[in-house]
Amino acid sequence: MRPAGGMKLLGVIAIGGLVLAAAGCGKAPSKTGASSAPNAGKQTHACMVTDTGGINDRSFNASAWKGMQDAAAQNSAIKVDFVQSNAAADYQPNLTQFVSQKCDLIVAVGGLMGDATSAAAKANPNQKFAIVDASLPLSNVYSMQFDTAQAGYLAGYLAAGYSKSGTVATYGGLKIPPVTIFMDGFVDGVAHYNQVKSKNVKVLGWDKATQNGSFANSFTDQNAGRSVSDAFIAQGADVIMPVAGGTGLGTAAAAQQSGGKQAVVWVDQDGCVSAQQYCSVFLSTVVKNISDAVKQAVLATAAGTLQGGTGSIGTLQNNGVQLAPYHDLDSKVPADLKSEIDKLKQDIISGAVKVSSPSSPVPPAPAGAGSASVAPSATATPSPSAS
Repeated sequence: MRPAGGMKLLGVIAIGGLVLAAAGCGKAPSKTGASSAPNAGKQTHACMVTDTGGINDRSFNASAWKGMQDAAAQNSAIKVDFVQSNAAADYQPNLTQFVSQKCDLIVAVGGLMGDATSAAAKANPNQKFAIVDASLPLSNVYSMQFDTAQAGYLAGYLAAGYSKSGTVATYGGLKIPPVTIFMDGFVDGVAHYNQVKSKNVKVLGWDKATQNGSFANSFTDQNAGRSVSDAFIAQGADVIMPVAGGTGLGTAAAAQQSGGKQAVVWVDQDGCVSAQQYCSVFLSTVVKNISDAVKQAVLATAAGTLQGGTGSIGTLQNNGVQLAPYHDLDSKVPADLKSEIDKLKQDIISGAVKVSSPSSPVPPAPAGAGSASVAPSATATPSPSAS
């Protein structure tokens, strides 16, 4: 990352480079390289099934795989593999493949895998599973969720304050709760800016009240992302937040070709790390700290302390979600706007400002006593919000 000067925040996650390899359904999973970390005991085999966006989606799949790799780097007794889902029909066989390999933990990435993971967990009660962006109340599933509406609220306020045209926009890949929660927060953040500043910044692409808006119907189709973005730009939008994985790269390309007239708010992984070629147009990123949640779940599995039927929820308070640095656009973000966002973050944490979404995560129903604590790590992730 390229942090803004003097702005640091202890984070839950280290968001780093991406893995360019891919494994097709039914093929032998990819493996990490050797680690120099100290061996902590008997070998633990942790396995990950991607969603259809692929391992190099520059978003949630890549973040989860980074967490798997980080766990293996910290403990050389941990071996990690992944298999890629090219279609929803691959979820079940990919999960079953890893069950047959007797993986100590199988991580399913994405809420779309909820039904397949639930079915696999029920059919294999002695197999440990973990899932990102879903709450499954099963005794052998650990759920990892993120209240991205909180960081999305900050992004909406930022976008409204940065916009010169008075029109901003957002769209999703698919209409599912892990997507729309970002959009709910973004819209509410813009509304808060309008209330505080007596402004009338418009938001295209999402109506929180009706839970309807614009979707590209893909997490991989950059042309679809470009098409949605072009329509927003034609209506005057100069800041756009795609919540669409790799599809959003079409938005970044459109902004880059505009010569600085448009800016992009990225999601999941810091865009200036995961898609560096577009850093010049990334205003910020609504970071979902998947990497560290996955890392801690894998480490807890190796330690024998991961408890199914429980889970973690990332918030601004525990740095499970956050707003990334302004990077190349830092000098264009007014100092007073930065200060207001810092204050707004603290107000959300304290409860002075309430952030809610119909898609806000809830803990899984208790399925047994005890839980593994997935606590914030000491890894620093720079952020424009002062802690």
